[in-house]
This record gives sequence, C-alpha cells and structure tokens, in this order.
Amino acid sequence: MATVNNNKAVTYLNKDFNTFRQALVDFAKTYYPSTYNDFSAASPGTMLIEMASYVGDVLSYYVDSQIQENFLQYAKQKNNLYTLAYMFGYKPKVTNAAVTNVDIYQIVPAKTTGSVVTPDFDYSLIIQEGSQLQSNSNSDVVFYIKDKVDFSLSGSYSPTSASIYSVDNNNVPTFYLLKKSVEALSGTPKSTTFTFGAPTSFPTVTIGDTNIIEITSASDSDGNVWYEVPYLAQSTIYKEVQNTGANDPNLSQYNNNVNYLLRLIKTSKRFVTRFNSSNQLELQFGAGLSTNDNKEIVPDQTNVGMGIYGGVNKLTTAFDPSNFLVSDAYGIAPSNTTLTVNYLVGGGAISNTSANTLTVQRSMTTAFVGTNLNATLSSQVIASLAFTNPSAATGGGDGDDINELRFNTISQFPTQLRAVTKDDYLIRALSLPSKYGVISKAYVTQDLQSGNKMADPLSLSLYLLSYNVNNQLTPASPALKENLRTYLSQYRMLSDEVLIKDAFIINIGIDFDIVVRPNYVNRTVLANCIDTLKSYFDVTQWQVNQPIILGEVYSLLDSIDGVQLVQTVRINNLVGEGAGYSLYSYDINGATLKNVIYPSLDPSIFEIKYPDTDIQGRVVTY
Repeated sequence: MATVNNNKAVTYLNKDFNTFRQALVDFAKTYYPSTYNDFSAASPGTMLIEMASYVGDVLSYYVDSQIQENFLQYAKQKNNLYTLAYMFGYKPKVTNAAVTNVDIYQIVPAKTTGSVVTPDFDYSLIIQEGSQLQSNSNSDVVFYIKDKVDFSLSGSYSPTSASIYSVDNNNVPTFYLLKKSVEALSGTPKSTTFTFGAPTSFPTVTIGDTNIIEITSASDSDGNVWYEVPYLAQSTIYKEVQNTGANDPNLSQYNNNVNYLLRLIKTSKRFVTRFNSSNQLELQFGAGLSTNDNKEIVPDQTNVGMGIYGGVNKLTTAFDPSNFLVSDAYGIAPSNTTLTVNYLVGGGAISNTSANTLTVQRSMTTAFVGTNLNATLSSQVIASLAFTNPSAATGGGDGDDINELRFNTISQFPTQLRAVTKDDYLIRALSLPSKYGVISKAYVTQDLQSGNKMADPLSLSLYLLSYNVNNQLTPASPALKENLRTYLSQYRMLSDEVLIKDAFIINIGIDFDIVVRPNYVNRTVLANCIDTLKSYFDVTQWQVNQPIILGEVYSLLDSIDGVQLVQTVRINNLVGEGAGYSLYSYDINGATLKNVIYPSLDPSIFEIKYPDTDIQGRVVTY
C-alpha cells in the first residue's frame, strides 16, 4: 500500500491569479506526478486549477480590502470612514450652512415727555426665535433666526439703534426707525415624530431627511425635554437661562451685555446622533429603563478618596475628567411615549445668497412690548417691519468628502476636544457664543512670580476684555466671566487651573506735526491724516500685548497724498476715570525703545478711546 505524504509544502505568499495558478501546477507536479500530468490549456485539470486560482485571487483581494478599511489613513468606503470618525470622536458634516447678519427694521411713534421727544418703546416688537426669511430671488433659499429679537433691549451684545424716520411741519419727530442686527443660518425647520412602546436598551431611530444641519429640540408627549450629548456617558449638558433677577439676582445687573447665563445641568434624558452612509441622521438613546440612574454613588470633589459606607469600591471605575457625574446606565430610554424631534435641513452652495436678497418674510411670530396700544399705530408698526442682509451669506457648501472626512478625523483625535495648549484655551474662549457675552480680546499666559520663577506650571491666566455699547474696551463683567468659566469646564484638562482675569487698558492720544506740499489744502490733508490714523488704531484690529511701531505710523502719514514731511509723532498716555479713561497710567517714554512702544509685562492693550478728540494734528513749516 502506498504511503501518503501529509507533509506537503504549501506557500502562503500568493496574492494574485497567476501566482496561485503556478503554485497549484507546481504542487500537482511535485506530489501527484503519476496521477495527473496533462497541464495543457484544454485539459479539465487546468480548468479546475484556474477556477481555484480565481477563487483564491478574489478572496485575497477581499481580505486585503477589509484589512485596509480598518485603518483611517487608507479606508475608502464611506460607511467605514463614518464608523472610524465616530470612534475617534469626530462628527462628520453632511452639509455646511451659510451664515449672515440680517438687519431688521421697524418704526415706532414718538412720544413727548415734557420738552423731550423720544421713541415710544411700548410699540417696539419682540420677534420670537425660529423666525424664517427667504431670498427674493430663490424661494428655496431659507434662513433661520435662532435667537429672539427684542427691540426694547439694547446692549453691547445686541444694540438697538434709533434714528428719526419722519417729522411734522415743525421738524418735531413723529416716528423713529429702530434697527437690530441678528445672525441668521441657512436652513429650513422641519419636524418628525417617533413612537416608542415597551422599553428597550439603546433604541435607535432614523430621520428620513438628508442634508440635516442640526437637531434644534426634542421633547416627548409627557412634556419632557431630551438633550443631545456628544456621547451617552456624558450626563451634563449646557442650558441657557435668561439673565433676570429671578434666575440670578447677583448677575442680572449685567444683562445689558450678557443676555443669557450658561448653566451645567445633569440629565438622564439624553441621546447621541450619528450620520449613516446615506446621509440620514440616526438618534440613539440610553440603556436605562427607569427614571433613576442605576449608580450606587455620585462622587464629587468633596468625597472622592473617602471611605464609602458598605465597602463600595469605585477605584476601578473610569470617570469623565470633565465631571464626576457619570452613570453606567448611559441615560434612560424613552418608552410608551411619542418623541417630537425638530431639526434644520438645508445648507449647500446654493445658500450662499447675495447681499440684500433676504427680504421676504416666510414665517414669523411677533408681539408688542407694551399693552393697550393704539390699534391704528400698531398696524402701521407691523406693516413697517423690513429685513435685509447687508453682506452676502458665506460658509455654505457640501459636507465632508472622503479626504476631508479622513483628515478632519485625524486632526480631531489628538486633543479629543480638550483644551491642551494655550492656543486651545484662547480659541475656546473666543468661541463662546455671543449670547452669553462678547469677548473682544483674550490673551493666555502663565504668570511669573518675583525672580522670574513660575508660579505653577499647570496654572494658566486668561486675560479678557469686552466692548461696551460704544465699541470701547471695558473689563468683562462678572456674568461674562461666570459663563466663560462654565463653558471652559467641559474642555479643561483635569490637572489645569484657569484663572480668568481682566487685561489692562492703556488709553493713548496722538499728536503729530506735518509739512504740507505746496498747492494742497492744509485742512484736507490734515483730515486725511486723522482718518488714516483712526483706521490704523481701530481697536478691533489691535490685540493684547501688541506694540506700537512708530516707524509704521511715520510711513503711514508720509504716504498720504499732500504730505511732504512728517515732522513729529507723539504718543501720550491719557488717564483718569473722571475724564472717561482707564485708571491705569503708563510711562510711554520709559516703554519706548528704538521707536517701538512696548506694552507692559502685565497683559495690556493700547486703545484710542475717543478718536475724534484724542488724535490731534498740526500743519507746520520747516
């Protein structure tokens, strides 16, 4: 009886059809030389060898392809890239919404108090959030106003400007024109409902629309509000409350520039969203099946590390470093209720509408501030409501393509949305939504103790300044600082300490002497010089710790038509709260080195507070 050789040599390095075929032919010739030796193209054995080679080639391709799709750098299939993106913490964009500012106008009648004529703000309108405008050239282009517009309120966050609209025969104002500017986002509001029966863990529903910009709200038939979170283990969310005395008696005094207060609240009614490869949005809810979080204890900074009654051991539990309020239930699942989800769809390149095209009112709810108003005047005020966008809408476009999805995910992963560097904290501070207060200037540094010794390597000082209603620099209000502190708490590294402080304002004035060329009008040349300096020293273009380079000022004046010679430029420190300036004086001469005026070691910024009076020029002769 013939001996069977079970130790046959098999190669595992073949990857394509030809190498598979040649390996099978060599295998047959080596181990079955007397059984089969017809390897011509027409033989049945060759057909079987080539069919096996074909199967091997296809399987090899799919194995390589599946391995490739596991790596973010090489994946090509959109559904795999979406899965990898969410795994690394990046939320893909399927559409980009355009943004623009919309100017809203209304008239109000004048009222006379004694001999003073002022606008009657009882007739000012309140436009509720969710109002919609559409383009006068394309009805498919719809913009959505997220914030409430109240013409009776005016502050640095949302100023109301008033101008005379009409006068009577005695030039006494009869109507005033009020104007507000508000941000509008391209998108059409839509709504859908989902019915949930018996409770299940991690239920998932899908919104059938595509090009979804964001979820604006979600509530169930029992009146409960559900909140979107980045991941289900996060049990805290931001919630805005109006800055009123009822909500915070200490901070309500600053509601002229901080209309809303930012709060962190804990909620078990939460969900996460994910786009699938069809650009539809999936909503996934938690695993909890009751309204109670199934945790044994909620640790906080006051009891972490203390002994716990009953011997409950939390040493192996991983907590979110941004907060300790984490439950292994991942929130609760909706049951025996109907969930209503409101969302925005739209965006795209078509939403980049031209200037002065958003003039058509599509959907809007309005109310008067006052009561018991004259019906005729009320109708006239309502009819006067007008809109326009002074600048073109920008930012609209398609969502992430394959390469953008890959590179955005790679760039997202290193920080995981945490503020790590000083620039991260600076960007986060400047990204605070304006409804919580406007941060005009920000600077991050590590303060030094005496002797140039670092106080604390993990302690950062964030210096802030804001604007007042006249667009002048002012210290940030306590309400704004509190909102920023709350906002940064979700991004701050656990070991970092962020101290929020006021940057210093150095008010300056400028005196200059010029020689004017012959045949030029002195007054015209001087006015052009002053206007140029106003633009150069515009506070919106200056940053904290930016020096004044006198050579640039000389060159700027020298380049103005009609200026023959710039004789002198003097920078003076203007100080004194009684005169409306900063209380901090500064030695300009001592801070000047080689025609450069340097700011102080303490973070500070130069500001010309009253350009119309603080910039003085003279025409002199040689």
